[in-house]
Amino acid sequence: MIRLSNIKLPLNHDEHAINKAVLSTLNIRKEQLLKVEVFKRGYDARKKTNISLIYTLDVETDTNDELLEKFADSQLIKTTPDLTYYNVAEAPASLTERPVVIGFGPCGLLTALLLAQMGYKPIVLERGKEVRERTKDTFNFWRKKELNTESNVQFGEGGAGTFSDGKLWSQVKDPKQYGRKVLNEFVEAGAPEEILYVSKPHIGTFKLVTMVEKMRAKIIALGGEIRFSSRVEDIHIENGQVTGLSLADGEKIHTRHVALAIGHSARDTFQMLYDNNVYIEAKPFSVGFRIEHKQSMIDEARFGPNAGNEILGAADYKLVHHCKNGRSVYSFCMCPGGTVVAASSEEKRVVTNGMSQYSRNERNANSAVVVGINPSDYPGHPLAGIDFQRELESRAYAMGGENYDAPAQKVGDFLRGKSSEELGSVEPSFKPGIKLTDLSDALPDFCIEALREALPAFNRKIKGFALDDALLTSVETRTSAPINIKRGDDYQSVNTVGLYPAGEGAGYAGGIMSAAMDGIKVAEAMALSINATAERS
Repeated sequence: MIRLSNIKLPLNHDEHAINKAVLSTLNIRKEQLLKVEVFKRGYDARKKTNISLIYTLDVETDTNDELLEKFADSQLIKTTPDLTYYNVAEAPASLTERPVVIGFGPCGLLTALLLAQMGYKPIVLERGKEVRERTKDTFNFWRKKELNTESNVQFGEGGAGTFSDGKLWSQVKDPKQYGRKVLNEFVEAGAPEEILYVSKPHIGTFKLVTMVEKMRAKIIALGGEIRFSSRVEDIHIENGQVTGLSLADGEKIHTRHVALAIGHSARDTFQMLYDNNVYIEAKPFSVGFRIEHKQSMIDEARFGPNAGNEILGAADYKLVHHCKNGRSVYSFCMCPGGTVVAASSEEKRVVTNGMSQYSRNERNANSAVVVGINPSDYPGHPLAGIDFQRELESRAYAMGGENYDAPAQKVGDFLRGKSSEELGSVEPSFKPGIKLTDLSDALPDFCIEALREALPAFNRKIKGFALDDALLTSVETRTSAPINIKRGDDYQSVNTVGLYPAGEGAGYAGGIMSAAMDGIKVAEAMALSINATAERS
């Protein structure tokens, strides 16, 4: 097939416009065009009154070879690449030792699925519960303020991405088309087929729950084993080689291949690894607040008279500002038509996150507005960033009234340094609830200074962003892991053979897609290593 890129059409084009554009671009007759498939659809909203759809199309004609030769010098007309995923290995018949995957979020899920598809029958250890029981525990916390520290937004089947906007795009380079493999697996598990072609696909929590269950069943059908409520207590290392694991219930598992897909909040596991001398470095992360606006205001600011268009859906945004004090402030995890959610995983600490359903039809838009933090801001041992996060989360708990309500403030009052006394036009979505206060002491002074500079700057890009009645909720600390568990080109820890740090928790991903793609890479590396070990023995 031939791939045509950058085909621009009006937002409300008719059903025949795509074929007409293909005929015009290739200068061929109607009867020569055999097939047209939409590979990608995005939009250009720089001119609000003239928003265009941008297509990448795969087409079949009766003169493919001649057309490719004719347009050989064009960067927009090429041969469609092969998007088929091919397994890199197959489990040897003599396989006696099963690989273990710790964690069952997007990274662990794809690691286990790929290993299962290649015949390695992995064992998955997930400290939290299966996704439906986990969902009950999470909603119970939001409604009744009863926190289960092993089953919450951070821990359990599906990982932190289950209670999010379900964003399925990433900016990481993907020459091997791992992203397509992930999307295909999601569609097979029940995701809407549109995620294969819209430029910013998303799913939403309720659809993710069903998908995760179906992918779990697939792994089990292929010989894999999923164990819930199975927290890893210790890792066994002999002469720099992983030899096994101990679980919290006392069980020991012998294995020499362990994928570490534990997510960004497994702080006790980070400590255990550090105590076992697994090499860990501190790395930058970000902290800040969640900001809420009316979604209708964001739609109007981004799309103008086209706000409410079904194809465009609820508007999102991505903002960044470089401050005079040397800090960068940016929007993170923007959730159109969503809610701000309680994401605590430790007692007496408040953490916020954002979530949307597939429909994105809640009244508010929210995102994190966060400030970059560097290891120099929390000097000490490699895990000092965790102490930094915990201190802010404990502070938020105290400011919110010590009952898991979150401290909040109107943007106008925050910019003026004045405590908020009453809400304005933006109603908070955070559950359990909020307590209006002054957030000036919720973050270090340099963060407050940076945010007070950035919010008016963002307002110049999106009219109304610094609206007096917009609402800030504290605190957002789990943007990424504050550590990097270093690995080499073989994806193994730089000082621990057989340990494969993976995904967000190890510092190698930043969202559902990049974590899932990293899971595929790690599964491939594990399979090749297992086979090489089998050949030597």
